[in-house]
Amino acid sequence: MPERTTRERIADRLREDPSTAGELADRFAVPAPQVYEHVRHVARTLEGEELLVAPPECRDCGFSGFDRPAGNPSRCPECRSESLEEATFTIE
Repeated sequence: MPERTTRERIADRLREDPSTAGELADRFAVPAPQVYEHVRHVARTLEGEELLVAPPECRDCGFSGFDRPAGNPSRCPECRSESLEEATFTIE
């Protein structure tokens, strides 16, 4: 049986438990920026399922209206804090 691709393994993980890009990067030994690319590709190829994204959130002011909810912002546009929770992904 052929080994599953990183994208297939990421999709399997997201079907089991919600995960952040950092958690996926650690689990699959992939740099976090590549995880975002993999997740975007997985979202485009899903059939009969949906990728859900809980957007990043500022720990200081609670802002969560980021332009790219599946991205990795460096700071909050409201209060300029760099203390941000990562976006969380899941497949349902």
